[in-house]
Formats: sequence, C-alpha cells, structure tokens
Amino acid sequence: MKKFIFSAALIAMIGLVSCGDQAQTENNHTDESTESNTTAVTANNVEALTSFVFEEEAFDFGSITQGEKVEHTFKFTNTGENDLVIVSAKGSCGCTIPKWPKEPIAPGASGDMHVIFNSDGKSGKQHKKVSVIANTEPATTVVALRGDVIVPEGASEVKTTTPATPTGETAQ
Repeated sequence: MKKFIFSAALIAMIGLVSCGDQAQTENNHTDESTESNTTAVTANNVEALTSFVFEEEAFDFGSITQGEKVEHTFKFTNTGENDLVIVSAKGSCGCTIPKWPKEPIAPGASGDMHVIFNSDGKSGKQHKKVSVIANTEPATTVVALRGDVIVPEGASEVKTTTPATPTGETAQ
C-alpha cells in the first residue's frame, strides 16, 4: 500500500511541474527498450531518498546572436547514501531542452545533465530554468541558463510571447 501511495504521489508531482510543451516531451521520451530494463524508474528504486549537488546552479552564456543555440553541461555528484534516480527534468519553456542520465547514479558517483537553449525568436535578457525531479528531499532542484540575446542589425525583432494563464496572468 505504501508503494502505491508513493507512486501516486510521485506521478502527481511530475504532472504538476510539467509545462505541457509537446516538443520537449518528445525530446525527453525514452524508448520502450529503455523502460523495460532494470534502470527504469519505478516505485521500488525511488523510495530511498538521497541527495546530490550540482557544481554550479547557473550558467551565464554571455551575449549571443538571436537564432544561436547554447549548449551547457551541468555536472553533479550523488552526495547521499542511496542511488540517485532522476525521474525527469523540464525546461521552463520549449526553447530549453535538458537531457539527463536515465540510469541510477551510485553514491559518490557523478553525472552530467546536458542542456540546450535555442534563442530563435528570443531577444534581450534571458533566464531559463531547468527543474530536476529526483528521489531527493526536496524532490525538485533547479539549475538555470542566463544571458543576453542580441537581435542582428536590420533584422526585425521577433519576441516569443508567453501564454496567459486561465486567470489572465502571464506565465513565467
């Protein structure tokens, strides 16, 4: 019964932090062969909590020209006593795509989270977050990319608008 409640809570938590971006969901989807092996995330291997630390919580990519892609690898270490299982990672918008290890990370071992930011249609100061959900307390850890996107001279400035929420507020 405990496993069922934990599984239900974990699924609900993942649903709450997802941004609903279909392109990002497709990029983060693992194939069926990965899900069927022993490294698949299940209630059995995420019950034991652990901790991990990123070498850096934010990466400043400086100034780039609109349309460029920035790639950065965030390195982390499992500082706990149990295997670290990253359940998911989601960018704050579809322009920020994370890729994370799907297999458990042993205590004391390190891993990498590769993040790509696509500046197409963006301009000005940018601060893009990646929410990492794992078997840690708290369950969500955030890393970020930040910098400035410059529109080339003579190009028309295209800004991506953020959709309004049901309450009429702008989502972040």
